[in-house]
Amino acid sequence: MKSPKIRRKRGVLLTSAGVKRLQAAIRAVEVIQNNGDRFTLEELSTRVKVCTKTLSRLWSLNASVDQRTLKLCFNTFDLELSTEDYTIDRESDFDETTEALLPTLDRKNIYSWPSIIKGSLAEEQYENFEYCWSYPDGPVPLDSPLYIERPAVEKLAYREITQPGCVIRINAPREMGKSSLVLRLLAFARQQEYYTVKLDCDQMDALCFSNLDHFFRCFCWRVATELGIDPQLDTYWDEEIGSKLSCSFYLKNYLLRQIKRPIVIVLERVGRFFEYPQIAQEFFPLLRSWYEEARQDVNWQKLRLVVVYSTEVCVSLDINQSPFNIGLPLRLSEFTQEQVEELANRHGLKWNSGKQAQQLISLVGGHPALIRIGLYYLACQGMTLEALVQEAMANGGIYRNHLWRHWEKLQKNPSMARAYTELLITKQSSCLNPIETSKLDSLGLIRFEGDRILPRCQLYHAYFVKQLSAIV
Repeated sequence: MKSPKIRRKRGVLLTSAGVKRLQAAIRAVEVIQNNGDRFTLEELSTRVKVCTKTLSRLWSLNASVDQRTLKLCFNTFDLELSTEDYTIDRESDFDETTEALLPTLDRKNIYSWPSIIKGSLAEEQYENFEYCWSYPDGPVPLDSPLYIERPAVEKLAYREITQPGCVIRINAPREMGKSSLVLRLLAFARQQEYYTVKLDCDQMDALCFSNLDHFFRCFCWRVATELGIDPQLDTYWDEEIGSKLSCSFYLKNYLLRQIKRPIVIVLERVGRFFEYPQIAQEFFPLLRSWYEEARQDVNWQKLRLVVVYSTEVCVSLDINQSPFNIGLPLRLSEFTQEQVEELANRHGLKWNSGKQAQQLISLVGGHPALIRIGLYYLACQGMTLEALVQEAMANGGIYRNHLWRHWEKLQKNPSMARAYTELLITKQSSCLNPIETSKLDSLGLIRFEGDRILPRCQLYHAYFVKQLSAIV
């Protein structure tokens, strides 16, 4: 009796481009559906409906899988498999009957972007990744593998946005990751089937701020339009009661009453309001009143507000002024050494000793944008870490634009410049003027260690001690 004929197929292997696309898509789903936690191999197996042994083959990058299996993996995460995502394994055929003999990954290990790529082939894949990385400017895209999670902040934000009538304040110096967090918070809200509206105040024309009534009408029109509702502003606007009450009645009795699900409104870059004090003095108290009304009104409870601003706006404000002081405050922290090492690995850099990460952190602190810029030049422009540090300490190097922006702020505020000069000379202090300390902290130029105040990093100390000595 003849043995049944074993069906053989030509297998396929993931390319570096395919790995990048698939991992980015998986990471986006983890952020939205799993509170940012990594899927285990078994959880992925359940989602894709492919056994863990087959997934082990896929992640190994040196064992082929059936093309249909690869297509199933991509489709599960809303991707369409393209010819750039895989190559044909010409060395061996894929035999489905031998699948059970393949070793599986340790199921206790959490699936992660860098850990699934191991061995000499992985090194080759990472070496070819440099063409994928664009210059780090602006928020990290939702599907990017270069986004580093800050779970304590993200989970708090995700939990808070589900609370009726909540307000979240996201504030930090520029380039700390506020907009990147907003992208993920909005994605999470959409996953909950909430309506979402993002208003970037820098996109609003000066005409919108020309007077109070015009501003509130622009605001209401934008929210209604984003919801797909006919604005009908003239029908619901009453000049006799004023623009603030008209705005409140319009939102509550026209928009919120007819929607059945919560709406998240993100107000990004609200520092723009302080160019128009009359608008700011009226708008922020109105937001507070909506927040307080939500304690007892079911319509206002549908409204969830996220207010985002750079703490740099506080430098030009009176000490008693505040952009906003209600709701949950979220201030983004710097990256830890472990996070810097993780990001370096995602750039294909093999930083396992901790020495390189410590060296970069000593130079720029854990500042997310400065870390990403440094890693971009190291991974994609062929710069060595030693050269990067040497140039930065001498004249700012690749960080010149960032430093010039801070330098401009210091020049415009002589008292703050004098206080910073004093700190740079002594290298630490515990008795700076509280007002100037607050402004320096708003710019991100200092850090606190117990009761001591120190320059944020070596880069700031080396650059500004030379600059300030010329004018102070």
